[in-house]
Amino acid sequence: MNSKLDKNQIERFSRQIILKNIGILGQKKIIQSKVLIIGMGGLGCPVAEFLTRAGVGSLGIIDFDNVDLSNIHRQSLYDINDLKKSKVYAAKKKLKKINSKIKINCHKIRLNENNYSKIIKKYDHVVDGSDNFKTKYLINDFCKISNKFLVTGAISKFDGHIFTFDFKNKKTPCIRSFFQEDQIPDDILNCEYEGILGTVAGIVGTIQANEILKKILNIGKNLNGHVLILDLLNLSFRKVKFDK
Repeated sequence: MNSKLDKNQIERFSRQIILKNIGILGQKKIIQSKVLIIGMGGLGCPVAEFLTRAGVGSLGIIDFDNVDLSNIHRQSLYDINDLKKSKVYAAKKKLKKINSKIKINCHKIRLNENNYSKIIKKYDHVVDGSDNFKTKYLINDFCKISNKFLVTGAISKFDGHIFTFDFKNKKTPCIRSFFQEDQIPDDILNCEYEGILGTVAGIVGTIQANEILKKILNIGKNLNGHVLILDLLNLSFRKVKFDK
């Protein structure tokens, strides 16, 4: 934490540094942080973009898919020139244009029981932007046993759910406390079947990024033990408590 910010960094992040809850010390914490984003779709794109703009020093991004034309209406890091290209590498190219100093590790894989632990353990904070419950449970379970801070997002139609799990606190409930695994049809989060308004993905992803930055800085309140439920069609926001 002794390294000084250079003149370019001070100017680039000046609007953050001026905030009394951040300052130079807080900006250094952001620059030294390591965040893993799982899923570079409608949620992962705004998370990655805003963490990059905020100055996060190291990002890991995981996604096996290539860019499809139907992705572009909500996945903000891609454009028509990225069609059929790997999402993680297309995203890395855009993110490096935003902040050339950021370190980005690309993982073009499907996360599974054999590969997840050695990747996730390298990062301090984890963002779940996946679109299926099998992956969400996998991420949840490993973050729980390894005491990681996890921010989970889910979107469908005009609705969004956001959870934060601070698993260093042993009293923290997990996603299994909210969703019953045997009662969830796995296509419930699939935009191909349910549909999604693009702005819903952007709003939920941006809130996920906000929760990660607050945790890095240890400021404000998080959603630990609660879920934030957004109905963006009727503009209803509810914070609901749930127990372990």
